Amino acid sequence: MKVWVYVLCVFLGGCSFGVLSTFVKLAYESGFNMFEVTGSQFIIGTIIIWILTLFVHKQKLSFSQMAKLLLGGTPMGLTGIFYYFSLETLDASLAIIFLFQFIWIGAIVEWMLFKNKPSTKKISSIIIVLLGSIFAADIFTSGEKTIDMAGIVWGILAALSYSLFLLISSLVEKEVPTLQRSALLSTGAMIIVLVITNPLSWMGAHTLIDIFPYGILLGLFGVVIPPILFSIGMPQIGPGAGSILTASELPVAVLLSMIVLSEQVIWIQWVGVFIILFGIVLGNVSFVSNKIKRQHLISK
Repeated sequence: MKVWVYVLCVFLGGCSFGVLSTFVKLAYESGFNMFEVTGSQFIIGTIIIWILTLFVHKQKLSFSQMAKLLLGGTPMGLTGIFYYFSLETLDASLAIIFLFQFIWIGAIVEWMLFKNKPSTKKISSIIIVLLGSIFAADIFTSGEKTIDMAGIVWGILAALSYSLFLLISSLVEKEVPTLQRSALLSTGAMIIVLVITNPLSWMGAHTLIDIFPYGILLGLFGVVIPPILFSIGMPQIGPGAGSILTASELPVAVLLSMIVLSEQVIWIQWVGVFIILFGIVLGNVSFVSNKIKRQHLISK
């Protein structure tokens, strides 16, 4: 498979996560709380991905392999909980800024664990992406914002858990078929979400029926699509480049807030979006070209 396909998979996985904030806000406006939104997302999403898994080849796994993948899904579930808590207590523009700290956290984690010191180009790319994030979130021109310390903590925790999820997606049991691997990661995420949200406190028939449309959308874009795409792409490109590529989340979030939520998106936010895209290209164009050259030499 061509290397640009792996890059595109991770990029689209980030785009999929960018859809979530819009649907979460719509669910909140409809009167649902974080426990109901997160719980329904992971229950429905995990059911969907297991149904898909029934129709593909599956590998026989040992208890150790299954345990690793189930535990590996924990950061995925925690990211949803932490980020949705942050959205309850912070303005959306601030919450996503804190979530976006995963970009430099991912690079530091890769450096600490694998001694892969970020190149000058990668550091420049991270700085550009973060700068673009600030403009895209419009924190300079939108007036005073209420900064809740609890919201900041939730946002940073979401960034940390998201970085860990990207790392695990690139390392754990890479030889397991994509759908089967994604289903086990999602199951692990669902388990930790249900433990924390306590479904007995909210899972009634009436609530499940009302929240089902949101659960389907959040399940698809938050549980089914990203793990599949990350399982394909992350093992090939690594968590460092992956952290930068998944910054595609923010441009998607800004665009959907304008189209679906009818929010005003001013010019400085679009400047931020293009800065982010430039940073993504800067950080990955040399990586992709080098991988293509290596693949070409191997094919010869």
